[in-house]
Amino acid sequence: MKKILLVIAIGVAAAALWSARRGGVSAPGDGPRKLVTDRIWIDHVPRGERDTIHVFAAVSEHAIGVFQTTSQWRGGFEAFRFEIGGGEMRVVYPQTGDRETVGPRARRCNEQGMDFCLELDGASRGVKRYYSREGWEIRGPRDLDAIEREVAAVRAELGAGN
Repeated sequence: MKKILLVIAIGVAAAALWSARRGGVSAPGDGPRKLVTDRIWIDHVPRGERDTIHVFAAVSEHAIGVFQTTSQWRGGFEAFRFEIGGGEMRVVYPQTGDRETVGPRARRCNEQGMDFCLELDGASRGVKRYYSREGWEIRGPRDLDAIEREVAAVRAELGAGN
């Protein structure tokens, strides 16, 4: 699991570093941003080292995010720039120039052993529904170890095997 989080961290860090070198994009804050951004979102807890999961993260400091598909051994990602306001996220994929408006709806929930649910309406990448937990906030590199421990605890709670 630590390898999966490392891959996620590398994807998010690479996208944020690239954005910072390019000057970044400031994103106005509002209600949806508070829960949607600066948090790791996954579509399910991996059931083993070859189970592929979908990850979504949007880092408010650099207004950059990532859609990632990964297992412990293989993965890929597409980074994006975003602005969030008025209940929507305006997304630009620099690699292709594609643009779209996504309607993020995040809420507290108690599903699949998770604390938060996120639906992304209108996103052409990733999956429609993601989950997160308390403690999965993105605040810095030291948080990744804590998140890894929390994901391992969730796997144990749900009886997921390796």
